[in-house]
Amino acid sequence: MLAVEDRDRDGRGMLEGLLAASHVMPLELLPARVTEHAAAAGMTEVLIYVGDVQRHALRLLTGRGEDAGQDTDGAQAELKVEGTLPGRAYQHVQVVPDSSAHAEQHRWWVPLLDGTERIGVLRVTTADDSERVRRDMEALASVIALILVSKRGHSDSYARLTRTEPMDIAAEMQWQLMPPRTYADGRVVISAAMEPAYRISGDAFDYATAGPVVHLSIFDAMGHDTAAGLTANLAMGTCRSFRRRNAGLVELTERIEEALIEQYGQTRYATGVVADLDTGTGVFTWVNRGHHPPVIIRGGRWISELRCRPAHPMGTGLGLPVILCREQLEPGDRIVFYTDGITEARGSKGVEFGLQRFIDFLIRHHADGLPVPETLRRLVRAVLEYHDGRLEDDATVLVCEWLGHDPDATAEARALTGLTPM
Repeated sequence: MLAVEDRDRDGRGMLEGLLAASHVMPLELLPARVTEHAAAAGMTEVLIYVGDVQRHALRLLTGRGEDAGQDTDGAQAELKVEGTLPGRAYQHVQVVPDSSAHAEQHRWWVPLLDGTERIGVLRVTTADDSERVRRDMEALASVIALILVSKRGHSDSYARLTRTEPMDIAAEMQWQLMPPRTYADGRVVISAAMEPAYRISGDAFDYATAGPVVHLSIFDAMGHDTAAGLTANLAMGTCRSFRRRNAGLVELTERIEEALIEQYGQTRYATGVVADLDTGTGVFTWVNRGHHPPVIIRGGRWISELRCRPAHPMGTGLGLPVILCREQLEPGDRIVFYTDGITEARGSKGVEFGLQRFIDFLIRHHADGLPVPETLRRLVRAVLEYHDGRLEDDATVLVCEWLGHDPDATAEARALTGLTPM
């Protein structure tokens, strides 16, 4: 048995060696380098599984083949998120023990996270189950996640591995445009979901922080084609450009309208809500451009829709007044933005999924203690199943919960995203 200081050194050496190797390493070499460096910390096997686009499955990254997922050496190439131990680790962001290892070995499933965004899981096998080994596993998972994030943006292999069917052109554009689907700090928890993942066209969401202010926006462009994707891209790009020049919310929507009319005349438009949350005061301000009003959930129950007289959709040039509205939030309030594909999805009998069913789903799963990202994953799955697995319209939901003013007070944010307390 290694002395504590030796094991500390081996764990540190594992991380230092892997980080040093990562600077000039393609994604395909990551599994081999992880195996090489993890051995120094007593890990006899480390397998990397990444989540697919829809978060239904976990797929093995081997580094071999055009999708970097071939030649699995007997390991399972794909694992379901529902009803499996690795799926449990992924859903609940927990280290889950697995009794399937050989005698005198120990095995765990360890979540991979980019901040609070779930990427996948590791399957780690060791000869030791000490607390130090467990900490080393979690540290290794953090480093692997950072490396994956740094490599995946320019890796077609990663894109192929995480897709279970071809992605159309509009969806290809949209997914490159979106921020991570989950973000959290001591002030807010933000999470989003979009379907149909491979055919999304005109929906888009965005968020960003600037000091105490959190910006939130959602767009729904006219149509269900590539042009709708281009319209949404133009709307979001314009919003970001002028937001970063300190334009106010009213001006942002006016600039978006100008850009759309300049490009398309008045033949293309987008509805949307753009908003700012001052996390220091809890003041929520927003502008509605022909979109469904946001919903506020307070104290575990549906309070109301945030009504604000909507102006015309951006790009129509109708000249209606653009009104800035305000609402004072309370800590723990959840603001929910959505597009009509969520509420208007129809079941086999022609009945819409509906706003009440949508909000009840969010409240019920929050009461069950599920992490916010997992609640939204299950929500879009429920909407898909309600519509027999195929949506006729884009369905997007964006949730922001205000926790308070202190970014360092992270206990509640960690709980809401499934992270263990520090």
